[in-house]
Amino acid sequence: MARYTGPSCRLCRREGQKLFLKGERCYSTKCALEKRAYAPGQHGQGRKKSSGYGLQLREKQKAKRFYGLQETQFRNLFDKAVKAQGQTGANLLIMLETRLDNVVFRMGLASSRKEARQLVTHSHFTVNGKKVNIPSYAVKAGDVIAVKAKSQQSPKFKEIKEMTISTPEWVTIDTEKLEGKVLSLPTREMIDTPVAEHLIVELYSK
Repeated sequence: MARYTGPSCRLCRREGQKLFLKGERCYSTKCALEKRAYAPGQHGQGRKKSSGYGLQLREKQKAKRFYGLQETQFRNLFDKAVKAQGQTGANLLIMLETRLDNVVFRMGLASSRKEARQLVTHSHFTVNGKKVNIPSYAVKAGDVIAVKAKSQQSPKFKEIKEMTISTPEWVTIDTEKLEGKVLSLPTREMIDTPVAEHLIVELYSK
């Protein structure tokens, strides 16, 4: 499956806000958006007018980039959200949040979702004691995500053991054991990703 391999900072500049795709760099003065707070390209600093469709499209693109999904993946997830009980927009965000790569990021076991996806793909984690290397794996309430015993010896995870990590209220982490648990599925109110999901619903409902 094709995946964007260009500069991550270019995506933040295109959306006009930080997507936190490069971990600690995004919080420092090295962040490209701090230096060039305008869209990339020859006409990036030009005046732009957005139509209703344009706003909806930008919101969809922003959500895809936050969570690192391609169009087909995102659309398939939206179709599942439509069929699920409850509000489609909230369902979509909850499904995005409960992807294994995002949960690893939320637990503080990776500095960005991009890094979390790579670590999951390289089989560094187990779910309920079983190896899982699929970033899109949907976790459930009560699932225990842990760093494999062999992987705990790497400098990356040894560093985490010495950190104090703040997590969302729906997950918990034990940095000493490098093990976290999904306490419950998140509600819309628990998700702080700055996405106006109703615009995405409107776009796909046309």
